[in-house]
Amino acid sequence: MVNNKNTGRGVFYIMSQQYIHLFKKGTAVLMLSTAFACAAMAEPTHGLEMYGAPELPADFTALPYVNPDAPKGGRIVTGEGGTFDSLNPFIQKGNAPWQLRFMMAEGLMGRAFSEPFTLYCLLCETVETDENRTWVEFTLRDEARFSDGSPVTVEDVMWSFETLGTKGHGRYAALWAQIERMEQTGPNKVKFTFNVENRELALLTAMRPILKKSYWDDKDFTQSGIENIPVTSAPYVVTDVNPGMYVELSRNPDYWGKDLPFMRGQANFDTVRFEYFADPSLVIEAFKAGELNAHREINVQIWDDHYDFPAVERGDVIKSVIPHQRPTGMTGFAMNTRLPQFADWRVRQAMIEAFNFDYINEAQTESQQSRITSYFSNSPLGMRPGPAEGRVLEMLEPYKDDLLPGVLEGYSFPKTSGREMDRGAMRRALKLMEEAGWTIQDGQMKNADGQPFTFEIVLSVGEDENQSIIDTYTQMLLQLGIQPKISIVDKAQYTQRMETFDFGMTPVRYGLSLSPGNEQYAYFGQVAAQTPGSRNIPGINDPVVDDLIARMLNATDREDSLAATRALDRVLSAGRYAIPLYAWNESYNAHVKELHYPESLPLYGDWIMWREMTWYWEEEK
Repeated sequence: MVNNKNTGRGVFYIMSQQYIHLFKKGTAVLMLSTAFACAAMAEPTHGLEMYGAPELPADFTALPYVNPDAPKGGRIVTGEGGTFDSLNPFIQKGNAPWQLRFMMAEGLMGRAFSEPFTLYCLLCETVETDENRTWVEFTLRDEARFSDGSPVTVEDVMWSFETLGTKGHGRYAALWAQIERMEQTGPNKVKFTFNVENRELALLTAMRPILKKSYWDDKDFTQSGIENIPVTSAPYVVTDVNPGMYVELSRNPDYWGKDLPFMRGQANFDTVRFEYFADPSLVIEAFKAGELNAHREINVQIWDDHYDFPAVERGDVIKSVIPHQRPTGMTGFAMNTRLPQFADWRVRQAMIEAFNFDYINEAQTESQQSRITSYFSNSPLGMRPGPAEGRVLEMLEPYKDDLLPGVLEGYSFPKTSGREMDRGAMRRALKLMEEAGWTIQDGQMKNADGQPFTFEIVLSVGEDENQSIIDTYTQMLLQLGIQPKISIVDKAQYTQRMETFDFGMTPVRYGLSLSPGNEQYAYFGQVAAQTPGSRNIPGINDPVVDDLIARMLNATDREDSLAATRALDRVLSAGRYAIPLYAWNESYNAHVKELHYPESLPLYGDWIMWREMTWYWEEEK
């Protein structure tokens, strides 16, 4: 069974084709001689790492951040703001609980969050690839099963890739466009050959969710709703749902992989339940009332000031602070560089100068929260202070004539006085606006033609903290003669406006990992800047950014990848695309005393599904 793919698939195919020129000449077509030579070097293995070999040996007994002897039982109940109308997280249509994407299907391999980017076999028994990662081949486990007891087959794998890539959510299309050929190479073997040079593709392929083909034979995969609950190969199945109110999953007692070393100490709860609240502020109240038994707090002042209710004082509720070593990413307010108002970096720097972070931080958190210093800060991937040096400088020098001020010399977000009126910051902002062609005329910031400088700040309803911050910020902008329009819209309208980039400034959050990869194109790439619905909210349209992402992806060792990422961090930070807010270098989890987590924490800390998959229920003896 062979599937050759030669046709385009919309904008994502176009995106991948436009990026081909970034890779080494000649890699768009795979040469047979190279394939045969690499095949001779390939050997079956139990894991894949982005660079080098996995840390755990083939005979490992459990992941290092789980309690391998964790008891099974109990339940975890958490809350979410908003609503949902679908149980299919794999398609574009509808609004499914985001957790279902990770809980309803397994990949051929599973990710270990004790390492930057390492996968270990899950649905597959072994994996093979060549030195240059131009292809990857998986041997499925004979015992792998779906929740209905049927075996996971090569046919299911191939159907899943093609269906997700052509009919699924847009997040799956880019990888599908970069697969030249997929073929069944044995009774339990499936091989993928790529049409570009990109070392990450083998790992991305290994993580694609695998669905049951025959379940969808008489159903329309593209339609959302709650009447169809996809059959899963994962430890949990949806057993109870009330549309828009809650969804409950139960641990499958016949789960096929419960004895695998990779799964030992994971999927410990009998029940995982997500409650939904139209008003997000009610989530904490539901936790205090005992309707929820775990809650993640994101505001450090609320954490310190509002978690003194009786259950905490009695010791029935525990407050746990979980550190991590992953990048801060970028949380703040993005400026839409597609608009002429924000096309000039000096205007964007002026907006950053006018944002009195220290004053806002005192008002919001009593100055208890630190600020993001760059996109990859809090990690080894972050740019270093001062001028670029060594390998980073070598990578940036070819672009020196196109780089914004601060990239080579060093860039940092401005310090503010903490006083309500920071005159120094305002003087710097006024000077920058004047250099960009804007001056205060009759109390208003205007250009030479007398046109006022204004823009629209778009917020989603229920974002009380962002609204409070923006209210304070607009008072600061008034000192510059700038009066933006503030629009607070419902979730559906907000989503539509983000998809069409209909805003001047809006909240943004990029959660970056210790293994940045192809998703960087979706966040910051040129093609994504003009693709409706993309994650490139600020409209970053810089060929240097694309080139550095390509350097990062095609690095053959961690040192080169590290240098490329630090260089990228400099270009993004000095691009002044967003006004940075808080750095969450710790997470704050309140939970009932019966909920426990392993003593050994993963490198990523409180990360995706860490609570649901590695915590466990144990009552006091």
